[in-house]
Amino acid sequence: MKSFTLLLVILVFLLPISVFSECTCDKSEAEGGKNRAEALKYKLVAIATILIAGGIGVSVPVLSKTFPSFSPENDIFFMIKAFAAGVILATGMVHVLPDAFESLTSPCLNENPWGFPFSGFVAMLSAIGTLMVDTFATSYYQRSHFCKANPVSGDAEKVGDHQAHVHLHTHATHGHAHGSTLSSNEESSSSALIRHRVVSQVLEMGIVVHSVVIGISLGASESPKTIKPLVAALTFHQLFEGMGLGGCISQATFKAKTITVMAIFFALTTPIGVAIGLGISNIYDENSTTALIVEGIFNSASAGILVYMALVDLLAADFMNPRLQNNSRLQFGANFSLLLGAGCMSLLAKWA
Repeated sequence: MKSFTLLLVILVFLLPISVFSECTCDKSEAEGGKNRAEALKYKLVAIATILIAGGIGVSVPVLSKTFPSFSPENDIFFMIKAFAAGVILATGMVHVLPDAFESLTSPCLNENPWGFPFSGFVAMLSAIGTLMVDTFATSYYQRSHFCKANPVSGDAEKVGDHQAHVHLHTHATHGHAHGSTLSSNEESSSSALIRHRVVSQVLEMGIVVHSVVIGISLGASESPKTIKPLVAALTFHQLFEGMGLGGCISQATFKAKTITVMAIFFALTTPIGVAIGLGISNIYDENSTTALIVEGIFNSASAGILVYMALVDLLAADFMNPRLQNNSRLQFGANFSLLLGAGCMSLLAKWA
């Protein structure tokens, strides 16, 4: 959680700096339709509705004991995760990445060096970086868990005697063989648990980046025509994205304190971004060179993380699961849910 907090602090300090840069573009058209008093009302509504939607979305899968249908052991959980993964994939591909391209190809930026397609380049590096973090974090936690599980060297002889005893009695005693299999299953379950914990933390990091950026953009806008569709779109966005993250958190089976912190952190990121944008709306210049570069880079990085997480850690993991592959009805439901989630989130791009 320290890394998430550090990331949020960096965003808070970096993005407002961009407002002091001079804009070289004509903003006369963008300034049309400004109404600060009306815009303020919509911003306050946005903070409340987005906070509630995010809180509900991330909490429902976590509270699987209260809602048995959302339990990871239930088949419907696969369809819910597929729907949420489709939302996250569409967020990265249809919402965040196009915004990054728009920022980094703006006429406000010089042709050199910004003529190079930095948006795709940064997204690619971000996806590769996420793979590396994913791999290193998983291997580190597994080694750490293995070291804790292994006995100290002083007990090595006892362990060796016990293993020899199990080996000698494998054929004669069914109980010993069953115990060995149980240990293997426990080890596999432990590895899966570590994987779920890494996935949930990395996914939240990627979500936090673009949530703060979009929140600042909404909060800094003074046009009610721009804000109104954003409020509705971001409310649904936070609800569905929260369900995807909540599903990962519920599978990770963290302690209650960690679950609470992660859920609150997710629910607060976009409202905090809106509040920051509201505070700097008088001096914020979305067409300034620094603002375009910072937002473009962060959006590109976030898109790479979200696309990787959706395809590799959410969809591939579940769709390659024997439980889903051996059940044609569940397989159809998961595919339909994936397309529905991606389609609904893509449709929201018309307004946000």
